[in-house]
Amino acid sequence: MTRYFEYGEEEVSYLKSKDKRLAAAIDACGHVNREMEEGDLFSGIVHHIIGQQVSSAAQLTVWKRLQESLGDVTPAAICAASAEQLQSCGTTFKKVDYIKGVAQKVESGEFDLDAVSRMSDPDAIAALSSLDGVGTWTAEMLLLFNLGRPDILSFGDLAIQRGMRMVYHHRKITREMFERYRRRYSPYGSVASIYLWAISHMDVPGYSRDYAPMTDAQKKAARKKRSREAAAFRGQGR
Repeated sequence: MTRYFEYGEEEVSYLKSKDKRLAAAIDACGHVNREMEEGDLFSGIVHHIIGQQVSSAAQLTVWKRLQESLGDVTPAAICAASAEQLQSCGTTFKKVDYIKGVAQKVESGEFDLDAVSRMSDPDAIAALSSLDGVGTWTAEMLLLFNLGRPDILSFGDLAIQRGMRMVYHHRKITREMFERYRRRYSPYGSVASIYLWAISHMDVPGYSRDYAPMTDAQKKAARKKRSREAAAFRGQGR
């Protein structure tokens, strides 16, 4: 059964009362069903590691093969499997090293995943980030999509930054600016994240422009488009 991040009128009303522009974005989106990760925190770590720098479709393919190969994705199952067996599911040996390293630390008791669940957000992020293959962004996503933490807003998430630029018409999101929004959204940063992700897709009515400066490639494409349109206009006039 698919799980979605749980939020309701309390969280939405709070965010709307704190920020008029975010309120307009929330109204434009309506309720957003954001899927949660299946399984426990360990399987979430493995799922995120295999998904690094690959498409969602590739991540899903590797994950399904891993489940078929191992059955349950547990520390014991990962430790018992050979590196070749894990790599044959479609991931890299580097990621296999990360996955087996995490599994060995959890299986030996060196790393206590249950303790992470009881930590504050900053402490949990620091603990998870200490694992090879798990950076700050991955740790934040684990807190949000595996543990359902209510106040996660990731500066390292490019889609979050794009959503902020689109909502607030900023050309760039600085760290100082981001922290100001984080304080404004707290204690419901996760719900704000969900709406900023939705806006970043550029398919919400009224939210189709990213205000970041265009790259050289985008400028070149825009010039070519204007040239084609001008040529077509002149052609119609003859």
